[in-house]
Amino acid sequence: MPKKRSSANQKARNKALIDKYLREVLMMELKNPKIGVPFVNEVIVTEDYQLAKVFVSFYGNKYPKQSFEELLRCKGAVRTLLAKKLNLYKCPDIMFIYDDQFDKGDAIDRLLEKEAEDIENAKKGMN
Repeated sequence: MPKKRSSANQKARNKALIDKYLREVLMMELKNPKIGVPFVNEVIVTEDYQLAKVFVSFYGNKYPKQSFEELLRCKGAVRTLLAKKLNLYKCPDIMFIYDDQFDKGDAIDRLLEKEAEDIENAKKGMN
């Protein structure tokens, strides 16, 4: 029984390392001005370490879609940098997924601010 527990701990530790090193590579080591600094929202690693789904966003970037396309082109370099850090038999393949939750949140915030301004203007007009 203890062997299964240590195996589960090892898997959790490996997944955490993949997550940590992927974030480091994308935010610190990837030097591509066309990409900027991608924010890693979530990393999901399969049980067999064959695939890592990386949800990224580009908060504050004027052209996030172009940055994402450039990141897709650099996928091999990211995987190479990750493999140098990991002590695994095989480095997982990386699947980047564009996460636009920040963009949607900003749009909602702007709409709420505009609505609040409209309400304030209407109140001033009534007085």
